[in-house]
Amino acid sequence: MIKNKDIIFQDIHGYKGNSIEESLSRGDWDNTKQFILKDSEWIIDQVTKSELRGRGGAGFPTGLKWSFMPKTAKENNHYIVINADESEPGTCKDREILRNEPHKLIEGTLLAGKAIRANVGFIYIRGEFVNEAKILEKAINQAYERGYLGDNACGSGYAFHLHLHRGAGAYICGEETGLLESLEGKKGLPRLKPPFPANAGLYGKPTTVSNVETVAVVPTILRRGADWFSSIGRKNNTGTKLFCITGHVKYPCVIEEEMGIPLKVLIEKYAGGVSGGWDNLLAVIPGGSSTPLIPKMVCDSVLMDFDSLAEEGSGLGTAGVIVMNKSTDIIKAIWRISKFYSHESCGQCTPCREGTGWIMRTMEKLISGNTKIQDIDLLKNVCDQVEGHTICALGDAAAWPVQGLIRHFRPILEHRIKSFNKTEKK
Repeated sequence: MIKNKDIIFQDIHGYKGNSIEESLSRGDWDNTKQFILKDSEWIIDQVTKSELRGRGGAGFPTGLKWSFMPKTAKENNHYIVINADESEPGTCKDREILRNEPHKLIEGTLLAGKAIRANVGFIYIRGEFVNEAKILEKAINQAYERGYLGDNACGSGYAFHLHLHRGAGAYICGEETGLLESLEGKKGLPRLKPPFPANAGLYGKPTTVSNVETVAVVPTILRRGADWFSSIGRKNNTGTKLFCITGHVKYPCVIEEEMGIPLKVLIEKYAGGVSGGWDNLLAVIPGGSSTPLIPKMVCDSVLMDFDSLAEEGSGLGTAGVIVMNKSTDIIKAIWRISKFYSHESCGQCTPCREGTGWIMRTMEKLISGNTKIQDIDLLKNVCDQVEGHTICALGDAAAWPVQGLIRHFRPILEHRIKSFNKTEKK
């Protein structure tokens, strides 16, 4: 369980205010100049030692990612881009940072920019986040007025300029290369990799794309030390994390807790428990809609971190916890997710373009049971062909929820089909 002294986001629920004065009172922008004056390698080294892993879904080590950037840079040759295009169903963590603690993100972007030797940064924000964009724009202006951004950032002599760019509401633009295409003014279609953004990113220049939460925790790590952050949570799954709990719970919420907290404790302590009690739990999607669901027997003991959930055939993802009790039609729930991914596919890759639509239509048949038992295996086979055979991870995201359904709830699928056929014969 997290201790009060270890909480990074001190106003994640927006009770105190998001002005620069309020942010300064919470410790933001403290000693930032001294961090900038240090060598870029020092910042990367501290982030590496903290064992911080990306909070956008994949969980890639942040320090390692930043180290991939070329070590030499000409003026305006490197870019830092913040992915604030939060569109994962079930996830609402970055939004809370944007509207309640924007200065943590701005300060973190400045320090991340220094680490990768970038003089220009972009925050790509989801188009639907209208109020959040206004709040962030105001916060950026406040930072410029105080001299924290600009040609002499924090009085350090280091030039860093930050721009806000609003997206148009396409889920696919949350994929880092699709985001870069959109940022350049083109259609947001993911790029083939390699080359990776660290070699050829925005406008063909070396670029690092980082998640909002990942960057927002960096200033606190530098102030309190890498050893402090790495002491929280479990080995290789360190630090604190924002968890979003929705669905069949008493109090849907966004909370900050340490990595590795038991899922059961997380739901019962912060969300008031499952509607109808813990024994009424059917399944949980632990990391946003793209991660495979886990049944109650796994939920009883699983820990909320990257490695524990991976061992159970799921993933932490964005930590968007979707709770479903026994009133849920689990087949219809997964069909709804399939419908979303079919709609959001960009259509570049045949497995995804054709597969997501086929998966959705088959799942729709399974709701009523108007299909054959052998179609379950065919559905799994199609999911396996979509997974890992696309430019970006949307194909994986479309396949995993269905694979999880078949893995854990095949008897329900078979019963639905048998019941339909039995009724039809009558």
